[in-house]
Amino acid sequence: MEVTPKIQEQLDQLHEKFEAINQNTSTHLEGLLWAKPITYWDYIQTDALLSLQTQRTTLPDEMVFVMYHQVNELLFKMILWEMNQLCHNEKPTTDYFTEKLGRISRYFDMLTTSFDIMKDGMEPEQYLKFRNTLTPASGFQSAQYRLIEFSSTDLINLIDNRFRATIDRNTPYEHAFEHLYWQAAGKDYHTGEKSYLILEFERKYKKVFLDWMEEYNTINLWRKFKQLPEADQQNPELVAAMRHYDKTVNITWVMGHFNAAKKYIESVPGNHEATGGSDWKKYMLPKYQKRIFFPELWTKEELDNWGE
Repeated sequence: MEVTPKIQEQLDQLHEKFEAINQNTSTHLEGLLWAKPITYWDYIQTDALLSLQTQRTTLPDEMVFVMYHQVNELLFKMILWEMNQLCHNEKPTTDYFTEKLGRISRYFDMLTTSFDIMKDGMEPEQYLKFRNTLTPASGFQSAQYRLIEFSSTDLINLIDNRFRATIDRNTPYEHAFEHLYWQAAGKDYHTGEKSYLILEFERKYKKVFLDWMEEYNTINLWRKFKQLPEADQQNPELVAAMRHYDKTVNITWVMGHFNAAKKYIESVPGNHEATGGSDWKKYMLPKYQKRIFFPELWTKEELDNWGE
């Protein structure tokens, strides 16, 4: 076969690439001789992915529960992937910001419309049996979801509504961490005692969370929005997109989760505790915590009636 000018150009480019990293071009080209063509299943790692669904019981609907939450975690990873690029862009353009925000919102739209899989996709009788094998694990312990929150807004907006007046940007991260809204799911503020649910969560992820809180303190989604030109910050379509993201994460998503949990947890009289033992209603319902990423984009009336 003739070495066309196009092939020669590509060979020259490869040589430049490998020289730049002090690599031998001939060695890499010879490696191509023995490399097998890629397949879909090798590229996607299908076999490995499909081997990760492990049930703890013999109840068929537990598999639905496991796979649904794994899909959620994959979508969370996609969201964080986009956030990382946007938040670490030193000076994003409005077009770049809008594109990334659109991607992030679409992923969350997928999450919010998927709750019917959970709500209507399992038999309550099966769930109430296999859930006992999950105790004390809880979806509360999704670390990626917490990282998404830290990446979205100023930390003060994630503080328990009861303590926001006592915390500001000069508050040590360790102190702020102890007053995050989700501490209410398993912390007795009269005794200071934490549940096993939170103790294990913190043992695994607290250092990661503290580092992330500090890293995203000045580069979170809201801070990047405020870097845009003033005129673009007033653009009705962009403001609507920011509001959509805020409402989707903090109301629509939360209420979808709440309604799915409510159906199963309250399906048997007296059995109203989540698997991790959390005070799940006060933790989840938006009206209690007033969890809002971008409060400046909402009217006073909207803020007062948040989640109603």
